[in-house]
Amino acid sequence: MKNVIYSFVYLGHWPSAGSFGFNTDILATNPINLSVVLGVLIYFGKGVLNDLLDNRKQRILSTIRNSEELRKGVIEQLERARTRLRKVEIEADEYRMNGYSEIEREKVNLINATSDSLEQLENYKNETLHFEQEKAINQVRQRVFQQALQGALGTLTSCLNSELHFRMIRANIRILGALQKITD
Repeated sequence: MKNVIYSFVYLGHWPSAGSFGFNTDILATNPINLSVVLGVLIYFGKGVLNDLLDNRKQRILSTIRNSEELRKGVIEQLERARTRLRKVEIEADEYRMNGYSEIEREKVNLINATSDSLEQLENYKNETLHFEQEKAINQVRQRVFQQALQGALGTLTSCLNSELHFRMIRANIRILGALQKITD
């Protein structure tokens, strides 16, 4: 603290170089002069300070207005975005439901088509089996008929002698002659 006081005392002993100088001795300064200087500063500085404060106030108010307008614009954009989001969600749900119903429809169509194909294959199988059975029956009949015919021919040839053979031929010729007369 003594150092501060000594520095003021030391400054107070400076010789003034001309007409203007600072009196650093606080007790030696005139309080009236100080109050006049402060009054002049307050009086003239008040207008400048008021202008500065008014300008600052106007800038703050315009910034607040701009911020409010921007906020309203952002809120409107947010509401539009929310509306679009709801529409998109509704469309997505519709697509999802349509997709599920389409999948179910395709599944039913596929099951029906497969069932129809299986039924056709079953019918083809049954027809093929029936055809093969008929074919086998016909083959058996032909064999039985051939064997019976061979057996009958064998029996006839073994039983027939030439006289019986000639009688048979004559009887058949008479039958053919009678048939010819009937048709004429």
